[in-house]
Amino acid sequence: MYKRLKKYKKQQLVAHHRRVRRVRRVVRQPLFTVPVATFMVLLALSVAGFVALNGGSPKLRQTDSHIVIISHDKKEQTVPTRAATVGELLRRVNIHLNAGDVVEPSPDTPIVEDNFRVNVYRAVPVTIVDNGHKTFTYSAAATPRSIVKHAGVEVYPEDSLTLLPTDNFITEDSIGERVVIDRAVPVNMNLYGTPVVIRTHAKTVGALLKEKNIRLGKDDDVQPAAATPLGPNTQVFVIRKGTQIVTVSQDVPMPVQTVEDDSLTFGTTVVRQQGAPGKKLITYTLQLQNGKEVARQEIQEVISQQPVTQVVARGKAVQIPSDKQAVMRLAGISQGDYPYVDYIISHESGWCPTKLQGQYGGCPAYPPASIPSGLGYGLAQATPGGKMSSAGADWQTNPVTQLRWASGYASRYGGWAGSYAHWQSYHSW
Repeated sequence: MYKRLKKYKKQQLVAHHRRVRRVRRVVRQPLFTVPVATFMVLLALSVAGFVALNGGSPKLRQTDSHIVIISHDKKEQTVPTRAATVGELLRRVNIHLNAGDVVEPSPDTPIVEDNFRVNVYRAVPVTIVDNGHKTFTYSAAATPRSIVKHAGVEVYPEDSLTLLPTDNFITEDSIGERVVIDRAVPVNMNLYGTPVVIRTHAKTVGALLKEKNIRLGKDDDVQPAAATPLGPNTQVFVIRKGTQIVTVSQDVPMPVQTVEDDSLTFGTTVVRQQGAPGKKLITYTLQLQNGKEVARQEIQEVISQQPVTQVVARGKAVQIPSDKQAVMRLAGISQGDYPYVDYIISHESGWCPTKLQGQYGGCPAYPPASIPSGLGYGLAQATPGGKMSSAGADWQTNPVTQLRWASGYASRYGGWAGSYAHWQSYHSW
């Protein structure tokens, strides 16, 4: 009995040492080996299952509706919609626009992307003060010029507009904000024989010449004298004696100021202040031979009408659904190019790999029996669709294959960023 007990204890001791040695071997491995190995196995199983369940190629979530994020009345509302435009969407969700309200982007903007952002700005009371005359209105416009335009008050490029708060609504006879207009005075100028109306804040003829950078030569004369005060429709003549003069009018390009706005979807642009080109007068002296012009020399150029800056808000919010990100990732597209790809593909096909050019509504479950060579096909609307066979035999149905081909096509514009810039300008690529 004693021998059997001793033998049993020895067997238990050997088994214990073996367990200790196994534990020590695991402990000596790097700490991340087991979890990483487990993760890789699970990932491989997930991918294999994903591909098997989807017929060997990844699938996009196909639907004829889009998710839209609407900001209005101090709240944010996320809705699925089949509305084709922003205006139709607002009607469907019963968001009413009142006089002076602003919606960005505009109501006629098509909705072709998921997580598309729409902002409704409610009008607030504004008083427009114009040489003592007050106009009361409601407006949600972003700049003083836009507010005045919405109210139907005409202003000129040279007029100065200032947006001021109302500190005391009793003494200032106003609630909300005030737009104060400082009018420029119209002056009738005859510049070397060319009549033109110039608006100015200058107080004298001499100050006007300085403001407009009109330089008088040794043979030039100005009437009336430089010290003469300016009033509305004052006549001012700039004359050159003994020389034939010609003045040519040209447009001054409209300046554009672009501001980035993360409340708008990437690729969306909104005009917050309408701009306009200006006018300039270029004056030349003519050199004549036998009564014909043989040469001309520029004397000077005068800005007769200031251009108005156009203010454009450009969206920068990026929120791409995970299924589209997965397809782009598998196609080898850099993450920095995702916004450009999403914008182009959303506008070309609505992320439908089986869509033929001109098809509307939902995404067909299968490719057409025949694909005409003259029509675009697939995610990027390749024309003819058969070109995409260079990227893979499954080009008719596999979105990854189609995007791989599209990346090569984008290289003609220098990449996806260049393709996006081209699409913005021409609405095609």
